[in-house]
Amino acid sequence: MSANWKNRTLFHGDNLDFMRGMNSESVDLIATDPPFNKSRDFHATPDSLAAGASFQDRWSWEKDVHQEWVDQLTDDHPTIIEAIESAIHAHSEGMGAYMCFMAVRLLAMRRLLKPTGSIYLHCDPTASHYLKAVMDAIFGQKNFRNQIVWKRTGAHGSAKRWGPIHDTLLFYTKSSKYEWNRVYEEYDPKYVEEFYRYEDKRGKYQTVTLDGPGIRSGSSGEPWRGVNPTEKGRHWAVPSDRALPSDFQLPEGYADMSCQERLDVIDAAGLIYWPKRGKAPRYKRYLSDSPGNPVQDIINDIRPIGSQATERLGYPTQKPLALYERIIRASSNEGDIVLDPFAGCATTCVAAERLNRQWIGIDIWDKASEVIIERLNKEGLFAPKRTRRTRENLQTFLFAEDFQFTSEIPVRTDDGETAAPFLRVKEVIPEPKEKKMSRQEMVKFLLKQHGMRCQGCDRIFDDPLYLELDHNTPRKDGGWNHISNRILLCSPCNRIKAHRFTLSGLREESRKRGRMRGQP
Repeated sequence: MSANWKNRTLFHGDNLDFMRGMNSESVDLIATDPPFNKSRDFHATPDSLAAGASFQDRWSWEKDVHQEWVDQLTDDHPTIIEAIESAIHAHSEGMGAYMCFMAVRLLAMRRLLKPTGSIYLHCDPTASHYLKAVMDAIFGQKNFRNQIVWKRTGAHGSAKRWGPIHDTLLFYTKSSKYEWNRVYEEYDPKYVEEFYRYEDKRGKYQTVTLDGPGIRSGSSGEPWRGVNPTEKGRHWAVPSDRALPSDFQLPEGYADMSCQERLDVIDAAGLIYWPKRGKAPRYKRYLSDSPGNPVQDIINDIRPIGSQATERLGYPTQKPLALYERIIRASSNEGDIVLDPFAGCATTCVAAERLNRQWIGIDIWDKASEVIIERLNKEGLFAPKRTRRTRENLQTFLFAEDFQFTSEIPVRTDDGETAAPFLRVKEVIPEPKEKKMSRQEMVKFLLKQHGMRCQGCDRIFDDPLYLELDHNTPRKDGGWNHISNRILLCSPCNRIKAHRFTLSGLREESRKRGRMRGQP
């Protein structure tokens, strides 16, 4: 689905409202750093660019949760409600409120992602395990890819516990088919000095094994140059085409050659090391053709922003550009659309601009737009106005008119669907402009779609009189006659929905379960 907003847009206000106005499946990557529920107040450094920025990272049902959200989760995602109840029971009502706040937004984020899209949610151990349960319910446990650990500080003097020095990034995808680019980190100089000890006309190299464990019956198990790998329970493992030097031209028919013929070609090119003692040849791996170590799920080579760093804005919880550039490189391509619903000081947006991605940010901070301009100006990507200096190389600079800062919610141009797929009726009927569908007609239609099955407990009844008409998702306008928004529930499920999943009912149910388990 095409986007219904412009590139380089920063929306100002509650991100849920804007995400609900954005077209489905229009975003390639979401990389965001929301509040962590740390029960603290955060303030920017005085006299800094971010002066005045602050937020209260505390959550309550009365202040931060709407009944509409609870109704939506109850009707469409009961497994999320269970995860929220677990957070209330195991942690606190505040944690449950935070989970509810995040859940409705994560649902919106999932809808916005393309089938090949990915999401990275930055958090810390305060709520990461509760957030993972919610994200498993929304994105599916099978689409969980990594829990990435970022070492955010070098030391912490906590008493009587291991020093808490890391943040967590939860990496999920929309489906099993997603964008992925291999990203590398530079080798440590000590590693290069220790392992790349040899050198020839191509440069520094290390030697690696040419065989692999296990006996093979094909040509890879046969002798070559007097060396028989089978005698040692191994077989020849010829380097892949990708592992060969970039200046090495493969001869015609190389792919169809036997293992011994390919080894001859590689040896003739001077890529095999023959030790003075012993008969085991080894392959030369050159430093110039080694991009580095593939990134792992522990990131310890990107340092936090120091107090004197030029990148530092004084914004509370600011993260380094290098961290989000790595994420964007790995899970998107040039021209792709990157969204940050909790944009803050625009680290994701600036990283996306530097890497030639399109971007959208959302934040409630009044100065967020000013910070984006200032940060891009520091990067040499922004010019306040067109001057003689910029005319010759206009592609290098961005101008004020290239951005859009707005509080206006976009108008969706897609089908506007919000219901969970398993609760959608198989056929959506446009409502007549004059005559509305009666309740009896709705019941008849839904019985035709689902049979006499309760959409709450999945129980099948032998008489339609046991089923009651209810909303899939509550209507803001109070309308009850929109057929694509209706389901049939048995009487017990309807009563449970009516009481249990009010804000007070949810808390009462959680306490009741605790008492049943013998807890206070």
